Amino acid sequence: MAAAYLDARLKGKDFLTLADFSTEEIRLFLDAAHELKKELKAGIPHPVLKGKTLGMIFHKPSTRTRVSFEVGMYQLGGYPLFLSAQELQLRRGESVGDTARTLSRYLDGIMIRTFAQEDLEELAAYASIPVINGLTDLVHPTQALADIMTVEEHKGKLHGLKLAFIGDGNNVAHSLLHICAKVGMKMVIACPAGYEPDPRVMAEAQADAAKTGASLEVIEDPAAAVKEADVVYTDLWASMGQEGEQEARRRVFSRYQVNSALLRNAAPDVIVLHCLPAHRGEEITDEVMDGPHSVVFEEAENRLHMHKAIMALVMQ
Repeated sequence: MAAAYLDARLKGKDFLTLADFSTEEIRLFLDAAHELKKELKAGIPHPVLKGKTLGMIFHKPSTRTRVSFEVGMYQLGGYPLFLSAQELQLRRGESVGDTARTLSRYLDGIMIRTFAQEDLEELAAYASIPVINGLTDLVHPTQALADIMTVEEHKGKLHGLKLAFIGDGNNVAHSLLHICAKVGMKMVIACPAGYEPDPRVMAEAQADAAKTGASLEVIEDPAAAVKEADVVYTDLWASMGQEGEQEARRRVFSRYQVNSALLRNAAPDVIVLHCLPAHRGEEITDEVMDGPHSVVFEEAENRLHMHKAIMALVMQ
């Protein structure tokens, strides 16, 4: 008998950006992840993808994404196949379309961690199997789902909560905008002028917010952003591919550090999230990262459970 959380509505669907999913579909991912986590903790096997294979293409290095997808696929009864971009014929000029059509004959799903969102979309357009976005420069949807799963575990709800994101309006911020809008949360981004989120992403999220009662705001003052926040989130000031800007960004973002003084403006029971890796002493202090409000490593663990939910629902 199929597991109760394997809702057929998402079967065969690509997972490219959270903007593609309804609030009800977001709920399916969350419910499945919570259930898979409970089963794993209880020692209950769930080989719902037995005999299936996931190809994992990496154009960017990874710790959490690779390990969680690889272990997750194994726990679902399937086989994870690591495909380094340096070893594929893409490196020698084979087109994305030809690669997608070929891999579709061998695999049951593809997860890709790459740079351009357009490359991901081209891969999905030519593939006849589900394609999962493990990260692009534009969005990081699997991360945001795991983040919101963590929030729900600690707060017991999502609608009406306030999340303050402190730092660059990057791919993580974009996916958080998408999901906060879908689930009716208030999200305030504090960032320096010139580092705001992509206007197209903001417009997509605002359209959803109008339906759910969510509110989305971008300001410059981090203290104002975290005022009475239920969740405070930060990320690296310089993402992969921006290493050459690191020194300049350190200067620009110096007042956007999540530290104990900043947290005093938040709700007393605030939780702190960071997608990792962290540059301790820059965007977050040791005192906060290792302190009582931090759920950073539970958040990292939930990448495993959420990735399993995504794979199980789209690859079933």
